Amino acid sequence: MNAEPRVIRIVLVNGEDYPLWNSTVTYFQGLIEKGSTINLKSHLDEKRTFTLKVKEMEPEKKLVWGDAMGKRTFLLKPEGKGTLFKMTETIGGPFFPFFARMIPEFDESFEKFVGDLEREVSKHK
Repeated sequence: MNAEPRVIRIVLVNGEDYPLWNSTVTYFQGLIEKGSTINLKSHLDEKRTFTLKVKEMEPEKKLVWGDAMGKRTFLLKPEGKGTLFKMTETIGGPFFPFFARMIPEFDESFEKFVGDLEREVSKHK
């Protein structure tokens, strides 16, 4: 991504703006800081509110949020004049086999998120 980790972090931790720039999120409530709880709704399942805990936060390096069934990890690593940005979703747990078939594919949503993030970050340089 053509921006410093600091700039990307500013966008990633400003949750209240997610519905404004992130086409995958329709609702966001809460503060993105370690130990806090956030609530969001996604286009993947607009009827469900995801209640997630911010599990890890290393400024300009790593952000992790999730629940008992999974977590989303955002990694930032300086690379040349920009940043290598990586986002992963890990889902599991003892009850995962019972609801695995109900989980939608994330590929398209991830692509949209990254494209939206790149556009938003370019406004903050």
